[in-house]
Amino acid sequence: MVQDTAVWNLARGAGKVGTGDWEGFDGNLDRIWRAAEHWSAEVKGADRLWLCWSLNDRWCKLQQRLVLEAGYTPVVGWDPAHGARRPSILPGAVAIDFNRGLGYPVLWPHVPLEFAFLWADKLAFWHSDLLIRIDKMNKLVALFDGLRQGQMAAVKSTGGLRHWFNFKQHRYWELVGCTTRLASRRQFDAGCGWWRPFRLHPNTPREQYEFRNQHYWDHGAGVMYWKRHCGGEVIDIRERYVSEGHFSITADRKYLKAASKAEEMDLNYDLRDCANRLGLGAYLGE
Repeated sequence: MVQDTAVWNLARGAGKVGTGDWEGFDGNLDRIWRAAEHWSAEVKGADRLWLCWSLNDRWCKLQQRLVLEAGYTPVVGWDPAHGARRPSILPGAVAIDFNRGLGYPVLWPHVPLEFAFLWADKLAFWHSDLLIRIDKMNKLVALFDGLRQGQMAAVKSTGGLRHWFNFKQHRYWELVGCTTRLASRRQFDAGCGWWRPFRLHPNTPREQYEFRNQHYWDHGAGVMYWKRHCGGEVIDIRERYVSEGHFSITADRKYLKAASKAEEMDLNYDLRDCANRLGLGAYLGE
């Protein structure tokens, strides 16, 4: 299969900022603030929000059903690089064109997640290729419901055994979690958060740049820094707790690359089989 194709190349080039990357950011925070006014208006009156990012329509519909079953409101966003078509939105879910007013050629969920304090009191989130058993989903919901303002929960990643004691290589992963408005705001004010590399965050104190540069560069390293160096409150979710339902390149050595993530999800995994393995077949609705 094709290894380097248009969507992936776009994400590494002109579309870098939309992947949540400060290296590609033009410094125009006002534009994001204005876009977030639209996001906030779309969820007005809704509560218990859960961000679902549609890359593959069938997978996203299943995720919406699981979120609805958990008593949360699915907030569905999408990436223009995978086609501008609005995804299927189930009754009870909310669709938001997070790219309205931004016009990024690529848009990953890290953008609305980084700026959650502008539009949500509390926001749960997960990867587009993650499915979770109902009993585990219910336990996560109990955790999320119990979060106080200023707290958040996320998957802790140490980068494997070889980095177990190399704490500067650790990060929090947006595989699944929940943040609060105050936690998101405190991260932003401290120059931390989900975007990479967090040393380039516009609020990074000049005297901390070199120290931050010693830390891992990828998404969520700033959240780990916020906890360890800024007094942030993050409740750990064990990766092993949800890894059985993460159908991604990290879960399959024979994973085949394609023109886009959307195509890869169908190429490498049969959704019905994945759902049945986790006891979720009844939620397919097909």
